[in-house]
Amino acid sequence: MTGLVHFAPGAAPPRAVVLYDGHCRFCKAQMKNLLALAKPGSIEPVSFQDEGALERFEGLTWDECMEAMHLVTPEGRVYRGMEAAVRAVVTRPILGAFAWLYYVPGIRHALDALYRAIAKRRYAIAGREVAAGGCDDGGTCAVHFADPK
Repeated sequence: MTGLVHFAPGAAPPRAVVLYDGHCRFCKAQMKNLLALAKPGSIEPVSFQDEGALERFEGLTWDECMEAMHLVTPEGRVYRGMEAAVRAVVTRPILGAFAWLYYVPGIRHALDALYRAIAKRRYAIAGREVAAGGCDDGGTCAVHFADPK
């Protein structure tokens, strides 16, 4: 767990929000899968790349979101990476029972390592949205950790 974020009075989301990289083709496809696995209406997908998206979540940075997807609960709890996906899936009773296996010692460590490896290479795996600048002509597409703003 990353920690807590703070919301302005009355600005807490009514449901969990999943912050993902909307400039990443792989991430967009996986967000569709996550929405299909989660209980309908239980999570709100938000691309942290959209202008003003992170303003709602005081304490979360662009660089942190570039490293991993984040799930923010209405209470302000923040989960990142594979744990964010698990927290989204536990909203379904049957899938949730399997999702809790993530917390078995050893499994969590392995899945977190796999998540980090994929997240670091996500643009190389499926590319970047053309509207977001695409990949350069050399055929390389890498994640860069510098807030463009």
